[in-house]
Amino acid sequence: MRFVLRSLVALMLLCLTLGLVGIGIVQIVQSRSADEAGGRPRGASGRERTFAVSLEQITRQTAHPVISSYGEVEGARVLELRAATGGVLTDLAADFRNGASVAQGDLLFEIDPADATAARNRAAAAVQEASAALSQAIAARELADDELAAAVSQRTLRAAALERQRGLEQRGVGTSITTETAELALSQAEQTVLTRRQAMLSQDAAIDRAEIELTRARIDLEEAERTLADTRYLAPFDGLLTNVTAVPGRRVSQNEQLAVLIDPTVLEVAFQVTTAQFARLLDAEGALTQAAVTVSLDLDGVPFAVPGRIVRSGAEVAAGQTGRQLYAALDLEGGAVLRPGDFVAIAISEPALTDVSTVPAAALTSTNELLIAGPDDRLQAFAVEVLRRQGDEVIIADAPVGARYVVEVRPQLGPGVAITPIVSQVEEEQSAVELPRTISLDPERRARLRAFVEGNTAMPADVRARTLSALEAEEVPRATVERLEQRMGG
Repeated sequence: MRFVLRSLVALMLLCLTLGLVGIGIVQIVQSRSADEAGGRPRGASGRERTFAVSLEQITRQTAHPVISSYGEVEGARVLELRAATGGVLTDLAADFRNGASVAQGDLLFEIDPADATAARNRAAAAVQEASAALSQAIAARELADDELAAAVSQRTLRAAALERQRGLEQRGVGTSITTETAELALSQAEQTVLTRRQAMLSQDAAIDRAEIELTRARIDLEEAERTLADTRYLAPFDGLLTNVTAVPGRRVSQNEQLAVLIDPTVLEVAFQVTTAQFARLLDAEGALTQAAVTVSLDLDGVPFAVPGRIVRSGAEVAAGQTGRQLYAALDLEGGAVLRPGDFVAIAISEPALTDVSTVPAAALTSTNELLIAGPDDRLQAFAVEVLRRQGDEVIIADAPVGARYVVEVRPQLGPGVAITPIVSQVEEEQSAVELPRTISLDPERRARLRAFVEGNTAMPADVRARTLSALEAEEVPRATVERLEQRMGG
């Protein structure tokens, strides 16, 4: 009895297994039949399944790519104010403080000039002494000339006397002793001439030494005057002070830093770009182009933009980094707000791309393809060339003009899938009715906005002036009004 029961159970399991295998074979056959019919998925009822998608039409236009980056503002002209000499600070500018502005030629600080004045006076006295010594040497040289002339004249007389004595001796009138005495006198006269010539050479050397001493004294005087002038430090250019450590009465050492002077009108911004982005900023010869940049700084919700231009690239790549370091010079009007150390956003304008299309980044598949809707509302994959990626948009080439593409690709969409195009009526109405960029304000609303701007002390002065000027116009920009009212809470 137990054997029969086990046999029946085994037979039932065998029949169940064969039934499941048969169902699987039937489903595989149906799936292959659907693929042969055009890959059309069908639902449980046998009808083809469609998906509702948003479509847009491909157009060709000229795109202006922008490279986005972030950087830090740096001062292109920064000067450390250091004490040229040591001493006590006897005078200090009244506005010698952090953040204070100074003008070119203003006296910033003065060190006690007593020691430098005494040194200058001693150097001036040394110059006078050297000048007197030179005058004395020149006078001695002139006297030596007179003595030499006298010695030469004496030698001439002694020579004539000798000749006369020799003539007398030949006629028997003179004696040999007298002749020898005349010869000795001539020899002494010649020795005197040599002595006077030697004295002239000594006087010439004395004049040279006196001139050298005078030159050295004048150099010492110039150095002393320069040291005295260094006790007073004048601002070399207009700028702002920072890192101020000087106070009146403090004793400072030579070359000690007292402050830093920054020119806010000569600023640069340093930023990083990738290697691919750097390659797009090179010309045909491989030189870096002076592409235009826009530096943006967010001031408490008020955007502030400053134009500039790329001037150079970094000399090396830091360890552990890639890409290139670039520097852009900013226009002068940016100095009123920007300061060294500001973290800003950079937008670099690339050369325009003609005959291209711009589509959302979500419209591209992982293989850079667009899903194009055919005449029968079935999707087709179309490969395109990606030129640039600009945030949520992509600039592509070789896209079919006029074709409709899927705005957002989903996993269930693919070639051969049937779709139902949808168009949002709200989007159509918004695109058909465009809000004006400027609006008119009633007196009460204008007064309320003016009061808010005038009372906002955190807003920079130049930004406040521009905002008030815009509010005085008959037509005020809508974006400005909405931003101010949002900050007002109304």
